[in-house]
Amino acid sequence: MRAVTWHGRADVRVDTVPDPTIQDPTDVVVEITSSGICGSDLHLIEVMAPFMTVGDVMGHEPMGVVREVGRDVTAVKPGDRVVVPFNISCGTCWMCSQGLQSQCETTQNREQGFGASLFGYTKLYGQVPGGQAEYLRVPFGNTLPITVPEGLPDDRFVYLSDVLPTAWQAVQYAATPPGGTLLVLGLGPIGDMCTRIAHHLGIERVYASDVVPERIARATARGTDVIRSTDQDEVVGAIRDATDGRGPDAVIDAVGMEAHGSPLASIAQKASALIPDAIMAPVMKVAGVDRMAALNTAIEAVRRGGTISLSGVYGGATDPMPLSRMFDKQIQLRMGQANVWRWVPDILPILTEGDPLGVDDFATHHVPLEQAPQAYADFREKKDGAVKVLLKP
Repeated sequence: MRAVTWHGRADVRVDTVPDPTIQDPTDVVVEITSSGICGSDLHLIEVMAPFMTVGDVMGHEPMGVVREVGRDVTAVKPGDRVVVPFNISCGTCWMCSQGLQSQCETTQNREQGFGASLFGYTKLYGQVPGGQAEYLRVPFGNTLPITVPEGLPDDRFVYLSDVLPTAWQAVQYAATPPGGTLLVLGLGPIGDMCTRIAHHLGIERVYASDVVPERIARATARGTDVIRSTDQDEVVGAIRDATDGRGPDAVIDAVGMEAHGSPLASIAQKASALIPDAIMAPVMKVAGVDRMAALNTAIEAVRRGGTISLSGVYGGATDPMPLSRMFDKQIQLRMGQANVWRWVPDILPILTEGDPLGVDDFATHHVPLEQAPQAYADFREKKDGAVKVLLKP
């Protein structure tokens, strides 16, 4: 089959690789019909490169049609249409029973000290082949795939794999009180969807911060007030002016390590491209390598006693945080990989009843799988209005 594979920093290719097969009785093989490129995929060709291996199949936002099932699979059958969550969870362990599928005890990577395995995402998370491919082996066929109805385009459901549950969890963790104000930092796919979900759930005052014109236009068209800056002083000043000097009740950091900020962190990230991976990988596990501008902005912007919901991905182990400032402001901080199946029962009915979140036209680009390298480059450089890209095998 054809698949998007990792070959080094800023080096993504489409190669012919072996077709996946049934390995365990509860496996299914899915023929992929759509697969998203995620902002966190860009980390794999940048700062997370030391944890990748040449030939790794990328991608963790797929959906498609079941083509083969293991002998013990009863929940789905060949021909069923399914979305595949990005985190690989068994659905039956204690963590999964608590709605913490991203911490699944069956697929936890204990030798690495990390949580549940992820499709297409580094040695730290199991090095499981991903879904930017023609076919995908999916374990836990009775509990992991999300069955979705026929008759609607892939765009209606594909975001159940990551974007929708990640944004939904971010808004839930933000816990904006009735009549309160929410600020979303970053209007990439996750931040954009956070604002849409916030409006849908009745949050009255939704603000966002970004500088990319296409992103700003998408958000303002759906009623979000956008601060057209990412400078900390400007963002904090603007949101305080809008909230009687107090600051928002909650802030969602939907940026993470992509933010521009600390020169020292920038040097550390660039160093990871120069030092051999065998040396850099253990260093990164104990080093601070993030540009934390967005998180620092969130800490300064949020009102005293407010909540920060962290959905942007950070990679450093010892990145400095202003704990004294956070303690003084009595900030509540919630974070973590999205627990996809925790939120599916809330989200799926919204998708089948209509399109209040605007998922049908959420993607800016639909690209053949063979054009993935150029799509990655355009997405990375924010060229041609690229906000969300779906690959079509």
